[in-house]
Amino acid sequence: MDVSMAMWATTIGVLVALIAADFFIGGRKPHDVSLKEAGIWTAVWVLLAIGFGGFLWWHSGSAPAGQFFAGYITEKSLSVDNLFVFILIMAKFAVPSIYQQRVLMVGVLIALVLRAAFIAAGAAIIASFSWVFFIFGAFLIWTAWKLIKEARADGGEEEEEFEENRLLKAVENRFPATDRYHGTKLLVVQNGKRLITPMLIVMLAIGTTDVLFAMDSIPAIFGLTQDPYIVFTANAFALMGLRQLYFLIGGLLKKLVHLSYGLSVILGFIGVKLLLHALHEAGAHWAPEIGIPFSLGFIVVVLAVTTVTSLMASRKEEQQMQESERELQKQ
Repeated sequence: MDVSMAMWATTIGVLVALIAADFFIGGRKPHDVSLKEAGIWTAVWVLLAIGFGGFLWWHSGSAPAGQFFAGYITEKSLSVDNLFVFILIMAKFAVPSIYQQRVLMVGVLIALVLRAAFIAAGAAIIASFSWVFFIFGAFLIWTAWKLIKEARADGGEEEEEFEENRLLKAVENRFPATDRYHGTKLLVVQNGKRLITPMLIVMLAIGTTDVLFAMDSIPAIFGLTQDPYIVFTANAFALMGLRQLYFLIGGLLKKLVHLSYGLSVILGFIGVKLLLHALHEAGAHWAPEIGIPFSLGFIVVVLAVTTVTSLMASRKEEQQMQESERELQKQ
C-alpha cells in the first residue's frame, strides 16, 4: 500500500484529535466509570475502527482493508489479555476507582508511543532481512506453546502477582515518592522537595508493561501484513479502546477461562503462516501462502468458540459451587 507523508500526517492528526475528544468528553474529570459509559465509548471506538477499515477499502481496495481488520481483531484479542495484568497493577498500587480511567488513558498513550517505535524497527528489519520471518514465526509458535503450558499449569484458578519491570524499579529507587495519591497530580512539592506521586508510577507501570505484550503482538500482526501503516493503525485503534473495555468487561474476564487457549491457537496459526511465507520468500514456491480472508475467518471463529466454551465452563463451575454450598447448608 502506497502511503504518502501527507496521509501519515493526516492519520496521526486525526488519531490525536480523537484521543483529545475522548479525554475532554469522558476522561477529563475523575469519576467512576459506569457500564453504560464504558459500553457507549467501546462501541464508538469499534465503529471508528470499522469506519477506518471502510476508508481503506475505498482508498486502496479490499486487500489492505482485509489486512487491517485481521490485524485489528488480532491485536484487540491480544490486548484483552493485557487487561488481566492491568487489574493486577491497579490492585498492587491501590489506585482509587475514580482515578483508574486517567491512569489507563495515559498508560495506553505511553504504550502506543512505545509500540510505534517497535513497529518502525520491525518494518526496517523486515525490509532489509526477509529471513527474520523465520524468527518471528518460530517465536510465535514458542509463545503459543508457552501460553498453553501456563494455562494448563494454572488451571485458570491461581491469581498471579504483578512483577515490576526494571525501568519501573529504577524510577522508584532513584526518585523519592509520596506515600499517597494527590488527586491526578504526578509531581508535588513537600518540605521544599519535589516528589513523584503513585499516580506517575502506576501510569509508567501500565505503559511499560504493555511492551512485554508487544513482543508477541507485533510479530503476530506482521504475520498478517508487512505494511507499517496498517500495522500502526490496527495497533492504535485496538489500544485506544482498551480503557473503556477495561471497565466494560473487567468482571467478565474471570469467566473467559479458555482465552489463553484461544490466543495460543491464533498465535500458533500466525506463526505457521509466517514460516510458510518465509519459505516462499526463500524460493520454496511449493510452500502454500495463507490468504487474508482465510486468516480473518480463522481468527474470528477461534475467538467465538473460545468465548462460548469459556462462558459454558464458567456457568458449569458456578452451578457446581452453588450445589456444594447447598449440600454444606443441609449438613
